Amino acid sequence: MIVFELICSEHHRFEGWFASGDDFDHQKTHGLLVCPVCGGGSVNKLPTANVQKGRESPQARALRPPVQKSGTEKRTTLAGFIDHVLLNSEDVGEAFPDEARKIHREEAPQRAIRGTASRSETSALIDEGIPVLPLPIPPRGDWH
Repeated sequence: MIVFELICSEHHRFEGWFASGDDFDHQKTHGLLVCPVCGGGSVNKLPTANVQKGRESPQARALRPPVQKSGTEKRTTLAGFIDHVLLNSEDVGEAFPDEARKIHREEAPQRAIRGTASRSETSALIDEGIPVLPLPIPPRGDWH
Protein backbone atom coordinates (compact mmCIF):
# COMPACT_ATOMS: atom_id res chain seq x y z
CA MET A 1 0.00 0.00 0.00
CA ILE A 2 1.32 3.44 -0.89
CA VAL A 3 -0.14 6.83 0.01
CA PHE A 4 0.25 9.82 -2.29
CA GLU A 5 -0.69 13.41 -1.53
CA LEU A 6 -2.84 14.51 -4.44
CA ILE A 7 -4.18 17.80 -5.76
CA CYS A 8 -6.92 18.61 -8.26
CA SER A 9 -7.08 21.45 -10.75
CA GLU A 10 -9.12 23.46 -8.19
CA HIS A 11 -6.20 23.14 -5.71
CA HIS A 12 -8.02 20.79 -3.30
CA ARG A 13 -5.43 18.61 -1.56
CA PHE A 14 -6.20 15.07 -0.42
CA GLU A 15 -4.59 11.66 0.05
CA GLY A 16 -4.95 8.69 -2.25
CA TRP A 17 -4.18 5.12 -1.21
CA PHE A 18 -2.93 2.78 -3.95
CA ALA A 19 -1.61 -0.77 -4.21
CA SER A 20 1.47 0.60 -6.01
CA GLY A 21 2.78 3.53 -8.03
CA ASP A 22 1.70 1.66 -11.15
CA ASP A 23 -1.83 1.40 -9.71
CA PHE A 24 -1.93 5.22 -9.41
CA ASP A 25 -0.73 5.57 -13.02
CA HIS A 26 -3.35 3.06 -14.23
CA GLN A 27 -6.20 4.81 -12.40
CA LYS A 28 -5.07 8.24 -13.67
CA THR A 29 -4.73 7.00 -17.25
CA HIS A 30 -8.21 5.47 -17.19
CA GLY A 31 -9.91 8.52 -15.61
CA LEU A 32 -10.71 6.70 -12.36
CA LEU A 33 -9.40 9.43 -10.02
CA VAL A 34 -11.68 12.22 -8.82
CA CYS A 35 -11.33 14.92 -6.19
CA PRO A 36 -13.43 14.07 -3.08
CA VAL A 37 -14.18 17.79 -2.57
CA CYS A 38 -15.26 19.00 -6.01
CA GLY A 39 -15.51 15.81 -8.07
CA GLY A 40 -12.98 17.10 -10.62
CA GLY A 41 -11.11 14.50 -12.65
CA SER A 42 -7.85 16.38 -13.17
CA VAL A 43 -5.77 14.91 -10.32
CA ASN A 44 -1.97 14.95 -9.92
CA LYS A 45 0.56 13.78 -7.32
CA LEU A 46 2.31 16.36 -5.15
CA PRO A 47 5.97 16.00 -4.22
CA THR A 48 6.35 14.50 -0.74
CA ALA A 49 9.06 14.33 1.86
CA ASN A 50 9.40 12.37 5.08
CA VAL A 51 9.97 15.19 7.58
CA GLN A 52 9.62 14.93 11.35
CA LYS A 53 7.92 17.98 12.85
CA GLY A 54 7.57 19.22 16.41
CA ARG A 55 5.25 17.87 19.05
CA GLU A 56 2.13 16.15 17.85
CA SER A 57 -1.25 17.30 19.13
CA PRO A 58 -3.38 14.79 21.08
CA GLN A 59 -5.97 14.95 18.27
CA ALA A 60 -3.39 14.07 15.62
CA ARG A 61 -1.95 11.32 17.83
CA ALA A 62 -5.45 9.86 18.36
CA LEU A 63 -6.01 9.66 14.60
CA ARG A 64 -2.57 8.23 13.76
CA PRO A 65 -3.29 4.94 11.99
CA PRO A 66 -2.03 1.67 13.41
CA VAL A 67 1.17 0.42 11.80
CA GLN A 68 1.72 -3.27 11.13
CA LYS A 69 5.39 -4.28 11.15
CA SER A 70 6.52 -7.01 8.82
CA GLY A 71 10.25 -7.47 9.14
CA THR A 72 11.80 -4.07 8.50
CA GLU A 73 8.81 -2.91 6.43
CA LYS A 74 6.00 -0.81 7.92
CA ARG A 75 2.55 -0.93 6.36
CA THR A 76 -0.74 0.77 7.08
CA THR A 77 -3.94 -0.60 5.62
CA LEU A 78 -6.92 1.53 4.68
CA ALA A 79 -9.23 -0.81 6.60
CA GLY A 80 -6.97 -0.55 9.66
CA PHE A 81 -6.93 3.24 9.39
CA ILE A 82 -10.72 3.43 9.10
CA ASP A 83 -11.13 1.06 12.07
CA HIS A 84 -8.75 3.25 14.07
CA VAL A 85 -10.71 6.41 13.20
CA LEU A 86 -14.01 4.74 14.13
CA LEU A 87 -12.64 3.56 17.48
CA ASN A 88 -10.85 6.80 18.40
CA SER A 89 -13.25 9.57 17.41
CA GLU A 90 -16.66 10.79 18.46
CA ASP A 91 -19.48 10.45 15.92
CA VAL A 92 -21.32 13.79 15.79
CA GLY A 93 -23.36 12.81 12.73
CA GLU A 94 -24.85 15.61 10.66
CA ALA A 95 -23.69 18.17 13.24
CA PHE A 96 -20.11 17.66 11.97
CA PRO A 97 -19.67 21.03 10.18
CA ASP A 98 -21.00 23.03 13.16
CA GLU A 99 -19.04 20.99 15.71
CA ALA A 100 -15.82 21.25 13.67
CA ARG A 101 -16.23 25.05 13.62
CA LYS A 102 -16.86 25.15 17.40
CA ILE A 103 -13.73 23.09 18.07
CA HIS A 104 -11.68 25.24 15.68
CA ARG A 105 -12.90 28.42 17.42
CA GLU A 106 -12.26 26.82 20.85
CA GLU A 107 -15.97 27.06 21.68
CA ALA A 108 -16.09 23.28 22.28
CA PRO A 109 -13.55 20.87 23.81
CA GLN A 110 -10.69 19.73 21.56
CA ARG A 111 -11.31 16.14 20.46
CA ALA A 112 -11.29 13.90 17.42
CA ILE A 113 -14.70 13.91 15.73
CA ARG A 114 -16.26 12.33 12.69
CA GLY A 115 -19.60 12.77 10.98
CA THR A 116 -21.23 13.59 7.70
CA ALA A 117 -20.88 16.68 5.56
CA SER A 118 -21.76 17.49 1.97
CA ARG A 119 -19.06 18.38 -0.54
CA SER A 120 -20.00 22.07 -0.27
CA GLU A 121 -19.88 21.94 3.56
CA THR A 122 -16.49 20.20 3.43
CA SER A 123 -15.19 22.75 0.94
CA ALA A 124 -16.42 25.62 3.15
CA LEU A 125 -14.64 24.13 6.20
CA ILE A 126 -11.40 23.82 4.23
CA ASP A 127 -11.76 27.39 2.92
CA GLU A 128 -12.16 28.56 6.55
CA GLY A 129 -8.86 26.90 7.42
CA ILE A 130 -10.45 24.10 9.44
CA PRO A 131 -8.48 20.87 8.98
CA VAL A 132 -10.85 18.13 7.83
CA LEU A 133 -10.21 14.88 5.99
CA PRO A 134 -13.01 13.39 3.90
CA LEU A 135 -12.96 9.61 4.36
CA PRO A 136 -14.79 6.87 2.48
CA ILE A 137 -16.73 5.69 5.53
CA PRO A 138 -20.41 5.16 4.72
CA PRO A 139 -23.04 6.01 7.33
CA ARG A 140 -23.62 3.13 9.81
CA GLY A 141 -27.02 2.33 8.24
CA ASP A 142 -25.28 1.56 4.93
CA TRP A 143 -22.77 -0.95 6.38
CA HIS A 144 -23.16 -4.50 5.14
